[in-house]
Amino acid sequence: MTEETTTSLPSRRELRELVRQQLQALLETEDYKGAKAILVPVRPADIAEAIEGLPEGMQAIAFRLLSKAEAIDVYENLDSSVQQSLLEKFQRQEVIDIVDKMSPDDRARLFDELPAKIVRRVLDHMSPSERATTNLLLGYEPDTAGRIMTPEYISLKEEYTVSQSIERIRNLSHVSETVFYLYVTDSARRLTGIVSLRDLIITQPDRKIGEVMTSDTVFVHTNTDQEEVARLIQRYDFLAVPVVDREERLVGIITVDDVIDIIEREATEDIYAFGGVQSDGDNYFQMSLWRVAQRRVMWLLI
Repeated sequence: MTEETTTSLPSRRELRELVRQQLQALLETEDYKGAKAILVPVRPADIAEAIEGLPEGMQAIAFRLLSKAEAIDVYENLDSSVQQSLLEKFQRQEVIDIVDKMSPDDRARLFDELPAKIVRRVLDHMSPSERATTNLLLGYEPDTAGRIMTPEYISLKEEYTVSQSIERIRNLSHVSETVFYLYVTDSARRLTGIVSLRDLIITQPDRKIGEVMTSDTVFVHTNTDQEEVARLIQRYDFLAVPVVDREERLVGIITVDDVIDIIEREATEDIYAFGGVQSDGDNYFQMSLWRVAQRRVMWLLI
């Protein structure tokens, strides 16, 4: 009788580490074609983690193997210290190409981590529209809804028909961070309601948005603390929440991915408080909850 042997498949974490090892080995032998090839099927977040795990001298080389479209997504997933290191190594035009195409909220978060001298230099060479958008977000206080929101959203009017609204979404979807929720405003841009894409799809084309929308809308103000926003999104399982100014004019939205880091940081702080864990000098608040748990799992076994 032959014994049956079973082999377990590698975990996603093991696969990510394997990608990093292979990438480093190929870069060490200057096999850039091979290095580029192994990154093709890898997701941006995993590529970012692989680059973070490389020796500092290889990080810029690996990043330059990416296409422009890939580079934007990967860059937004990198740790802020690696982002800054890459900016210092890149030529000016490379920096502008990356930063100008980042989403406004991600760009504002990046600028919060960079020295003021670098921020001014980058802003001076950005397109006028992107520079204006970035300055708008940077004008709000740190750690507030205004600072982390994105102004890239789709708004509708109550008098629009469902058919007109769907056409508007089709035309503007490329400039909006999400189309799951659509926000209804009046002539003064004041928020009056919200409607989901699902509701539009299942509603008769000639009905007015005012008949379909929900008027009881949950929103936050630009000066709302970002942790309060995160708790709100987490509590109600929102995909996004609208942001209004003092006059309740719609100025932006905050999506769930914008507050994941905040939620993780709060959970990490809870772990510290519960387990009496100290940071030992490590930059824990730039680490994921999973990494923290790995580093400090021993206290659970006591």
